This record gives sequence, structure tokens and C-alpha cells, in this order.
Amino acid sequence: MGREGAVARLIDLDSRSELTTAHVRLVASALGVTERAVWYWVTAARTEGRLSARPRSRTVITPEVRRLLAFRGGNIAAVHRDLAARAAADSSVELPSLRALQRAVRRDLSVGERAGLRGGEAARRAHDVFGKRPALWRNACWEGDHKHVPVQVDVGGELACPWITWFIDCGTRYVAGVAVTPHAPSRDAVLAALRTSITRTEPFGPAGGLPALVRVDRGKEFLCATVTSALGAFAVPVHDLPAYSPHLKGTIEALNDSVEEMFLVSLPRYTHRPKLTGGRLADPDAPPLTFAAFVALLLDWVRWWNTEHRPAGLDGRTPTEAWSADPTPLRDVPPEHLAFFALEDDGRTRTITTNGISWRRRPYIAPWMVGHTDTKVRLRHLPHHVGEIEVFDASTGRHLGAAYLAEQASPEQVRALRAARTAAARRLRADLKAAEKLRR
Repeated sequence: MGREGAVARLIDLDSRSELTTAHVRLVASALGVTERAVWYWVTAARTEGRLSARPRSRTVITPEVRRLLAFRGGNIAAVHRDLAARAAADSSVELPSLRALQRAVRRDLSVGERAGLRGGEAARRAHDVFGKRPALWRNACWEGDHKHVPVQVDVGGELACPWITWFIDCGTRYVAGVAVTPHAPSRDAVLAALRTSITRTEPFGPAGGLPALVRVDRGKEFLCATVTSALGAFAVPVHDLPAYSPHLKGTIEALNDSVEEMFLVSLPRYTHRPKLTGGRLADPDAPPLTFAAFVALLLDWVRWWNTEHRPAGLDGRTPTEAWSADPTPLRDVPPEHLAFFALEDDGRTRTITTNGISWRRRPYIAPWMVGHTDTKVRLRHLPHHVGEIEVFDASTGRHLGAAYLAEQASPEQVRALRAARTAAARRLRADLKAAEKLRR
């Protein structure tokens, strides 16, 4: 209790003729003032009805002063000069001292308001308080975004800064899917990142499945529209956040910052590198990475993030460990439902041979190809992932199945191909024997 409460109590005692020096001495001791000061307070209350100190005249920040502060970018001295010029032209205008104006600004404007007047909304927002979302389980929410890479890479003999499109699981910090393009991302890049996020089969897993919710930035309209359209078929809601609101999708924004601080800054031709006097680069002739080399390095970094890095908030676990330890059931999408999802058309008609299907001078095989040589087919594939392709009949467009790179085939896949050949031979043998029975 301060002066007002103490004086109110003393006046109450005085009105009942019960006020004594002991009461005054007790209040003075409790508030750390002299008895004379307390008696002065009591006298002021008796004569003026005032329980607190006499208000001092002080400078107040008026709407006009706020406008001048915004006009001058928060420069108080410049605002004081403006006020002095007005006071010189109009004698009725009262001019506060510069020190009084500075005290008033510090007293009446918050730190965030003063920062905003100097640096704009981003500077003001840095002083805001944000609530923390509760801990989530795996696939409870994904966040997606684009990242313009500040690194120049060689794309067909020209320097360009690539774009990353990726999705991260908010509960486990697992980067579920990523797509890289040498130019501003298109709808195909968004769908490719979504497909790699949803697919749990090799080489994409173990994370994946359908999320319960996806958050994207409405400021990137095509990102929101593409994600909404693609996930709507699987009944997954998409929350389009207001534009320029990175604090509403902090997990993906933290990933955008981390990839630059941990990885991109170490690459050649990083455009945000500190410069010498006159804005010169320390090594302006540094050889750039090729686009393919950059993609390979980025995918290696994503693999490191998922399997070795231990982000804050996961109790010392990696994203993969956090994902594996979460018992939340997963909702997988059957491969046949993803056959047309996010795949690029090869644009050429190919023929199935005894070696399988040749794409980019490498053979692709699958058990379903047994007995289908000379069939004309079309291919669709995911960008940056050459281990598997989807095959369609060239004339009808019917999906025939997936094919995998022969040189990377697992023992199980090789056994499946052999089993398909054996089964085909067994069926033919049975048909021929049945025909002989009919002849008899």
C-alpha cells in the first residue's frame, strides 16, 4: 500500500478523533519517510482533499507529436525542432524542452512503438509477446513454405538463385518433403514436395502419411491454392495464414533460418556474405556449384537434419527418433492413389524391352513388365528422384505400375521379378497341359 492508502486510513482515524502520533510514526516507518512528511500529507488531505502528491505539469505525447515522430522516423530532436518552429510562428504554442520531450516519449510510448517509428512493422513486431502453441503429435500439423536460396548456382551456363519448397512436421521437426527448382517454383514443385511428404516408402520414409492440418502462407497465392486443391481430395484441411505473418508459422520459418545459418552460408557464391570496402566481394570469381551438385548437397543436409540434428524442444532427440517414438497412428495413402499426384510427364513414348524401360540411359524394371515387351508406354516421375518412375499405357493412359532403377534394385525386388517370370511360365505350362487334355 502506498501513500494514498496510508493517508486515507489516517484521515479516517482523524475523522473519528483517533489519530495519534504513534499512527503517524508507524506509517512513516513502513513507507520509509519522515514523520514530518506524513503530517504534511495529512494536512494536505484535510485542507485540499488530496491523498496523493500534487500533480506536476508534464509534457504529453499528443496525436500531433505522434504524427511528427512517424514523419521524422522516431528522431525526437528533429520533432523538437519542428515544434520550436511552430512556437516561433505562434506565441500561444507552448514549447517543451528537448529533455522533457525525450522523457515524455520514453514514458508514453512503449519500446515497440518507438522501434516501429524508427524501423517499421518488422521492428515493432520484434518487441511483441507471442503465445506458444501446445506440443503436437506427429502429423497433427504440417507447415509449408518457399525459400529463395541466397546462393548463385550454375544453371545451364547462367547464374541463378534456386528456390526450395518444403514441408515440415510441427510435432517432430521432421522435414517430410522437399523440392528444388532453379527458378521461381511452380505448381509442379509444390505437388512434388507434397508427394515426397506423404509417401512413406523408400527412399522417402519413415515419416509421411496424411496430416490432420497443413498451414501455408496466403501471401504465396499459388502455394495455398495448389495445396488446398491437392489435399482436398484426401479431406485434409489447409489453413491459409495472413500474408507477411511469419510468427504464425514459426516452425517452417525457423527451418528457413536454420538452413541458411547452418548450410547455405558455407557454400560458394553465397550472396549475403560480408563485403569489403566499397561493397566488393572477397572472392568475386569463386566457381559456382552446378544446380545438380547444389540439390545433392541440400538433400544431404536435409538427411542430416532428420537423422543427426537435435533441435530444441525434442528433449535431445533427432526428428527421426521423435517420429519413431510417437505412438500416434498414421494414415497412409495407397500407392495407386498417388499415381498421378505431383508427377512430371516425360513427354516421350517408350517401348518395354527385355531390359525393361530405358530412361535417361538407365534401365528400369518391375515384376508387372513380365510378358509385356514391345508395349508402348509413357513415363511420369518426381523431380530430383530417379530411383522410381510411374508407367502408363501410351494409347489408353491406364496406369500400369511403378518401375525401379535396375542397378539399385533390392534383393526383395529381384526375387519378385524372378517370381513373376516363374509364375508366368507356370501359367503357360498349365494352359498347354489343359489344351492337350482337350485334344484327347
